[in-house]
Amino acid sequence: MKGIRRLAQHLDISIGTVSRALNGKPDVNEETRQRVLEAAAELGYVPNQAGRSLREGSTKAIGFTIESGSDSAGNGDNFFLGVIAGVQAVFGRHHLDLVVLPCPTEEDSTQYLRRMVARGMVDGMIISATHRRDARIELLANARLPFIALGRSSTPGPHPWIDLDFEGVINRAVDRLVAKGHRRIAVGLPSNDINLGFVFLDGYKDALARHGLPFDPQLAIRARSSEQGGYQIAHELLSLSERPTAVVLIYEMMAIGLYRRLNEAGVLPGRDIAVVGFREGPQSRFLSPSLTCFRLSLRDLGIALGESLLASMPAYAEIYPQGLVRRIWPLELVPGDSDSPDFPG
Repeated sequence: MKGIRRLAQHLDISIGTVSRALNGKPDVNEETRQRVLEAAAELGYVPNQAGRSLREGSTKAIGFTIESGSDSAGNGDNFFLGVIAGVQAVFGRHHLDLVVLPCPTEEDSTQYLRRMVARGMVDGMIISATHRRDARIELLANARLPFIALGRSSTPGPHPWIDLDFEGVINRAVDRLVAKGHRRIAVGLPSNDINLGFVFLDGYKDALARHGLPFDPQLAIRARSSEQGGYQIAHELLSLSERPTAVVLIYEMMAIGLYRRLNEAGVLPGRDIAVVGFREGPQSRFLSPSLTCFRLSLRDLGIALGESLLASMPAYAEIYPQGLVRRIWPLELVPGDSDSPDFPG
């Protein structure tokens, strides 16, 4: 208490007021809060966070698990950077710190998370890359640690999640391609067992059936969610005796590798084969022909994740009275030239 006592004496206000101001409590007016923060900086006051956490039973930190490996390290994707910016905007309102927890793809994600939980590092958790049956959800529920999943799962139990509208994407892509005359449409899927791949595949099958088109397993190609994966998808499609006239991809960076392999073979996207990508991003904007794909605000998605997590935490539930959040996040179609002109089916 020596440091905080010195601050209180310097400002001639109570220790309790100083403590509440430093902790961002709402019952301190903004003028007083600024006086306290300025004096703390002037006097070089650094709070004992470990001691505070023990007294309050709170770390004032939230964890965000993401996959980390050779694919993600060099693929240039900005998805999580955008989401994290939105999450931080929410947590900053409450002086909460965001701790990014990169789990190596070579390590079991449940064991990794179990270590993080056992260390008591955070007050809540955001998990990503959810699987169809995800043991991490059961682990967090049993540990009574508030959490939200970025992605759906078939794991039973009431837990909050927000997921992208993968069914909407594949349905709109197939509808658009069928309207242009395409009848043999391929799809590029992730090679791992992440749940979004199964959701996308189920939506693809349903969309084909709705148009009276058969499902051909040869046209559902699994590859790494990277530029190299897109290159592999194009290579496999070119090797088929009966090539598809269109392909829909589930991951932004796949389009770059796919374009490269098609161009090597003298097959032009938008003329010889139609391409619909998943998400508009910095890299896809420079593809030629321009990529037909989908758009979303990553920052807004991150804000929704942060607020939905806080809604499940007793200390913030009154501020965010949303209850249990289970939400499909929409994407907007961005027409390009990669699936034009109409195909004479």
